[in-house]
Amino acid sequence: MRHGVVAVVAALMLGAAASFVATTAFAASDAGAQRGRIVANANACMGCHAVDRKLVGPSFQQIAAKYKGDAQAQAKLARKVKEGGSGVWGMIPMPAHQSMSDADIRAVVDWVLAGAPSK
Repeated sequence: MRHGVVAVVAALMLGAAASFVATTAFAASDAGAQRGRIVANANACMGCHAVDRKLVGPSFQQIAAKYKGDAQAQAKLARKVKEGGSGVWGMIPMPAHQSMSDADIRAVVDWVLAGAPSK
């Protein structure tokens, strides 16, 4: 009987720990997504891009769809943000954002590749 109680308690503790880890991971990814949105707003990305419609440049959701499944997408887009470029989405060039830190660029690119979630 005592062995069964110990097994049940151990299972409950393991389940609680797994739930905590999953919740913490979700909160961390949510916080990362929010940081990407905040950095995009602070660096005038929204002057040329919108979440769900084309402005001067493509929407963030169009970018996410284009690069979905591309293992090199993060690196390609980070380089595009840092160095600027043209020709991928039309003739209007994207200016370089060399003053943005690599961490800020990574946050924005991760947010965009996640579909630019609002929450």
